Amino acid sequence: MSIEAQAIRIRETGGPEKLLWENITVVAPAAGEVLVRNVAVGLNFVDTYFRSGLYPAPLPLTPGLEGAGVIEAVGPGINDFQIGDRVAYIDPLGAYAELLLRPVERLIKLPDSIGCELAAAMMLKGLTAQYLLRSTYRVNAGETILVHAAAGGVGQILCQWAQDLGATVIGTVGSDDKVAIAQAAGCDHVIVSAREQVSERVRALTDGRGVPVVYDGLGQATFVDSINCLQPRGLMVNYGNASGPVANFSLALLAKGSLYLTRPTLATYNQSRADLLRNAAELFDVVGRGAVRIAINGRYALRNAAQAHSDLEGRKTTGSNILLTGAVG
Repeated sequence: MSIEAQAIRIRETGGPEKLLWENITVVAPAAGEVLVRNVAVGLNFVDTYFRSGLYPAPLPLTPGLEGAGVIEAVGPGINDFQIGDRVAYIDPLGAYAELLLRPVERLIKLPDSIGCELAAAMMLKGLTAQYLLRSTYRVNAGETILVHAAAGGVGQILCQWAQDLGATVIGTVGSDDKVAIAQAAGCDHVIVSAREQVSERVRALTDGRGVPVVYDGLGQATFVDSINCLQPRGLMVNYGNASGPVANFSLALLAKGSLYLTRPTLATYNQSRADLLRNAAELFDVVGRGAVRIAINGRYALRNAAQAHSDLEGRKTTGSNILLTGAVG
């Protein structure tokens, strides 16, 4: 069996114009695989890293890690999934496609309360927030934390979830028009980084103490000042490079307070199927009871992925954004 479909393909790295809408052929699923017809695909900043070449990958490739859809065929010997099941995934690469094969070890069945569009908007970002708040640094009630890019997709989830945990949240945004978004996401204090010194404001808001943890998905532009926000033995969490990768730095930066630095990844915290299912269940819980609300602020046709990447890199997007195939599920 083979089926014709369409997908976004990258044949050489570069700007958004390198995202090509092409015909593909998808074969029948093998043992351990299912065939998924995507309904929606998540748009994430990490997608631009593969497109630009910051994260090297063999070419040609279909980008994208996250999506949700309906199973159309199952491989031999599979009993846990069946045709018609609604599922979501956060890996491996290849999500920017109408139709694709997925390993069942990395599939998550969706509860009735989570639609495919919502799943595509929340799985990767939500599971990122989950490991950051519950594993990389376990946030407790009464603590004050700093979240960069609080109006972004991961940022909004981080802030809401931290509020639910009883933390005080200081968030940063790049411009005044994003302040209200960060406040609505649960920020107790919002710093506009374009016109305020973040570390000075953080020290003022914490009576000079600083914070125990900084969640920084921006990278280069905020790295040093983020370290200056930490209290003694605080943890600097650099989980992304939206402003560019962090260049070489002196370890002496950490000596000012016996500070810690980590560069975590989603893959590490969801390496086993048991981890993936447990973490997803925790995400479904906070979304299901309304503690975390997922804002889908942009919808693009999958074929228009180049425009979506341009908007994402131009910081024209807020919250979660998705790519739609036109399928229903």
